[in-house]
Amino acid sequence: MRARLPENEAERIRSLRRCSILDTEPEERFDRYTRIAAGLFNVPIALVSLIDTERQWFKSRHGLEATETHRDMAFCAHAILGDDVLHVPDALQDARFADNPLVTRDPRIRFYAGIPLTLADGSRAGTLCLLDHRPRCLDESD
Repeated sequence: MRARLPENEAERIRSLRRCSILDTEPEERFDRYTRIAAGLFNVPIALVSLIDTERQWFKSRHGLEATETHRDMAFCAHAILGDDVLHVPDALQDARFADNPLVTRDPRIRFYAGIPLTLADGSRAGTLCLLDHRPRCLDESD
């Protein structure tokens, strides 16, 4: 299910593009975050994801070969709608994602947790997110 657009979508996209980060080369400072997150939470995939108009582009990716996906499939497009962590313990049991190709086919995402990355103007550019091929829950200590 496609996420609704944020109320400030036009300004959010302008702010994201002003950062001049889309389609840039990998950077160790971002890759360090995804490596640490994957290790800390013991997940096979961690991403720094930026939500553009029609796509989700990965500034950093650990454990995933793809560099982008269509926005229609992006869990992170849902995560940028709020301020808190979007936690999906089992994507197959969540009506928003159960028929998502990223769930039903490779990479077969079952667990998702994403925290919005907020720009200086308050708009949410994307997420730092964790993914797993098996269902799991976060608890207060996470």
